[in-house]
Amino acid sequence: MISRLNDYITTPIHWYTLKEQLFLAPLIDKQKLDLIHFPHWNVPIGLRTPFVVTIHDLILLEEPRSARATTKHPWIYGLKYLGFKKVLTHAIQSSKKIIAVSHATKNDILKHFPSVPEEKIVVIYEGITHLQKPKTQNPKPFQYMLYVGNCYPHKNLETLLSAFTILHKQIPDLHLMIAGRNDVFFKRLKEKSNSLEAASFVHFEENPSDERLAELYDQAELYVFPSRIEGFGLPPLEAMSQSTPVACSDIPSLKEILGNAAVYFTKDNPYEIAKVISEIINDNNKKTELIKRGLEQIKLFSWKKMAEEIVNIYNETGIASPPAPFGKDAGSLQ
Repeated sequence: MISRLNDYITTPIHWYTLKEQLFLAPLIDKQKLDLIHFPHWNVPIGLRTPFVVTIHDLILLEEPRSARATTKHPWIYGLKYLGFKKVLTHAIQSSKKIIAVSHATKNDILKHFPSVPEEKIVVIYEGITHLQKPKTQNPKPFQYMLYVGNCYPHKNLETLLSAFTILHKQIPDLHLMIAGRNDVFFKRLKEKSNSLEAASFVHFEENPSDERLAELYDQAELYVFPSRIEGFGLPPLEAMSQSTPVACSDIPSLKEILGNAAVYFTKDNPYEIAKVISEIINDNNKKTELIKRGLEQIKLFSWKKMAEEIVNIYNETGIASPPAPFGKDAGSLQ
């Protein structure tokens, strides 16, 4: 049995594949583990080893017919979606415990899987990583609001573009900066922005480093997060840790995680989004207060605290032997 924290086994099996479902379970079962923790829903259906699973969100159940959320042919996507539902159902029903990253995610699990006992689901908040600011910074190029994250359809960035078009007429010198991974969704949004009246005021930062992200946050007027659905909301917490005021959609998970440290807007109303952003940008006192509240809010979230609470879940299953306590070997956990 693998007992040391630094033991690991590598495998060429890729995630979200048929091979993962066919070959990963025997490889795991062969190790004779007491318990295994899957930090995502893609648990092999044939697994015999007892397990705990973390569910971050149920976006694919909440928005199942988002046609642009895939690059696959509709028939292929349909088959993969059926497979996803089967694997997810197995993960939720067969796990010893379910870790949800927010009460909002827990409520979504209970909504879609009403037969799951509520006490089986434990809410454990994630932590936050503080970015190191670069020793030397580039001059601030212009006044801008910032979005950092992926460009998947549920992030609602086309509505943000509409809101920016409205806002730009009110504040002509304001720019919009979008930073994220350069994938097909990033490219689609970039193409969409080219048709805007204010296209030259929309900028895209591809695959920024952590140092570059810290600089972007530091120089931004505010961070905007217009998502239609989230499980937790790490990016706005990251913005708060960099002393950047936050405006975001008023969905349950974000209001739960961000509390009174953010200003909220209705996610599908570009006029309201523009109004909220304008009020923040034109009110230095409000920006200062949001920054202050944000720096207090992030104190509630710690990777070390999260890890300790997860270890407690392992012990509560009555299966796993208690791991070594967290101390100097916990690395950069905060």
